[in-house]
Amino acid sequence: QVQLVESGGGLVQPGGSLRLSCAASGPTFSTYDVGWYRQAPGQEREFVAAISRSGSTTYYEDSVKGRFTISRDDAKNTVYLQMNSLQPEDTAIYYCNAVTLTPTQVFVKYDAWGQGTQVTVSS
Repeated sequence: QVQLVESGGGLVQPGGSLRLSCAASGPTFSTYDVGWYRQAPGQEREFVAAISRSGSTTYYEDSVKGRFTISRDDAKNTVYLQMNSLQPEDTAIYYCNAVTLTPTQVFVKYDAWGQGTQVTVSS
């Protein structure tokens, strides 16, 4: 099982940008589809974006389309989430996890979640 660690969160003003990183410890990172999820205070965890093993296919939750970009660099065993035009509604703890992609759905492969990285958007 691949081990993933999130980083890159922080405090940013509305309209600002952050780039989150999801780093894998194992050598087989390229064999996994990877997804980003987030959980805001008092809310359930929700899907944000996902990327296929090859990096050729991506999926985004409607509210982040056009603002967030998911990418991967298998040479660095890392998946990124570039977040632009951040709004207070994006405030949440962001998590990454291995997923299984289908033409219409994204499924979390494992039920274990890491610590995540906090993103706070506020003036």
